[in-house]
Amino acid sequence: MADTYTLGSHTFRSRLITGSGKYASLEQMREATLAAGADLVTVALRRVDLAQRDGPRFLDYVPEGVTILPNTAGCYTVEDAVTTAHLGRELLGHALVKLEVIGDERTLFPDVAATIEAARVLVRDGFEVLPYVSDDPVACQRLAALGCVAVMPLAAPIGSGLGIRNPANLRIILETVEVPVVVDAGVGTASDAAVAMELGCTAVLMNSAIAGAKDPVKMARAMKLAVEAGRLAYEAGRIPRRLYATASSPLDGLASF
Repeated sequence: MADTYTLGSHTFRSRLITGSGKYASLEQMREATLAAGADLVTVALRRVDLAQRDGPRFLDYVPEGVTILPNTAGCYTVEDAVTTAHLGRELLGHALVKLEVIGDERTLFPDVAATIEAARVLVRDGFEVLPYVSDDPVACQRLAALGCVAVMPLAAPIGSGLGIRNPANLRIILETVEVPVVVDAGVGTASDAAVAMELGCTAVLMNSAIAGAKDPVKMARAMKLAVEAGRLAYEAGRIPRRLYATASSPLDGLASF
């Protein structure tokens, strides 16, 4: 798409951000990333060895021109998240980080208080922080006020595929924070991605919905088109919802027979 958006000091064209886990192979991950048209891909630093020297290297399968967004997935404390973020900056040479501090192992819901505290530390340390957080407008407002370059509210639990469960909260977040809003977690299919974009979200991040599909490469293409369509629909402006029918053609000046 022609328009761009910024996350900290980085500018991106694709509004579809993809993950790199759960694929059947690194080759499939690469093909899906290309089909999605993504130029930003998340990598869980605690699960992928970016410094690996023997065997297939993850970095060899990341398409040229794609920025790697390190994330702190698997961290349950402020200390672990901060340490992991520093490791990512050392390995990749940029300050962007997706911050995750998990509060519940079963649901993978974020620990909001710990996320806010970790964000405070990382912003102070010069990171460009993108926090994964619940769809709580107050939490998002506080994270934005701390200096996070975006907020990433979940649409539904990670990997659930339930779609956007609370669009009202997303609308409030969009109205009350001035940083980009990226829907993260819960997208199941193309229509979910389109709805997020139609609401006015800056971008959508997904992993399971693509990697877990029967045909990940085809689903990646579907998500790309859905994000583009949703963005265009948002920019175009939908018609108002009305209870009764409205004629498509003017009623004035009808011929009499």
